[in-house]
Amino acid sequence: MQQIFIDETIAIGQEFAVTGEDVKHITQVLRMKPGERLRVSNQQGESFLCEITSLDKTRVEVQVLEEMSSTELNTRIYLFQAIPKGDRMETVIEKAVELGVYEIIPVEMKYCVVKLDDKKKASRLKRYQAIATSAAKQSKRSRIPVVHDVMTYKEAVAYARECDVCLVPYECKEGMAATKQALEKLKGVSSVSIMIGPEGGFAEEEIAMVSDTMDVISLGSRILRTDTAAITAMSMVMLECEYQDM
Repeated sequence: MQQIFIDETIAIGQEFAVTGEDVKHITQVLRMKPGERLRVSNQQGESFLCEITSLDKTRVEVQVLEEMSSTELNTRIYLFQAIPKGDRMETVIEKAVELGVYEIIPVEMKYCVVKLDDKKKASRLKRYQAIATSAAKQSKRSRIPVVHDVMTYKEAVAYARECDVCLVPYECKEGMAATKQALEKLKGVSSVSIMIGPEGGFAEEEIAMVSDTMDVISLGSRILRTDTAAITAMSMVMLECEYQDM
């Protein structure tokens, strides 16, 4: 079933018009017709089953039939990702959205290979948000995760500390006992942050800044690429949160 997102609040029985880029996709790519159905979600996380009543090249008229269950986790996951080289950030965003991330924050760290000026930050942010939107549609999310402006490490640490639990996967951390204990802390919390380091790894002073207030954990005995680490950590946290939502 096709997924689209709208800004406004809707209710069962209401009729409204879909406009913009979604119209082209519905009419020209999918070639949908009156009577066919869509899944429509808004940024409040509400999702509805809707039926197309009429359409032309500029708008699609739909009617709200019934509310659908939300696909969002009860725990908000904030992924702080050190800016990687190449297109790895795009991969991280796509997969993190599929796994249920609430917000993605690109972070400048000491050993980041890529250094962005303000112009590149703005252009990449627009691209990153488009990828998040596309992934949210594909995975039938009930809301589109926000890709935040690039933060410095100090700004990211301050923002991450607002979460109930803060996880920092670190390649020099040995053993999985701390990881198991940290995941057990997720029971009943409303938010968790995950801080992922760059290709060059965390600087010692970056780990020192968070070791007293965050859970420094291991993702296993092998060294993972930064994008693999992000997906692995997201998967672990997502599964733990899904178990708790059952």
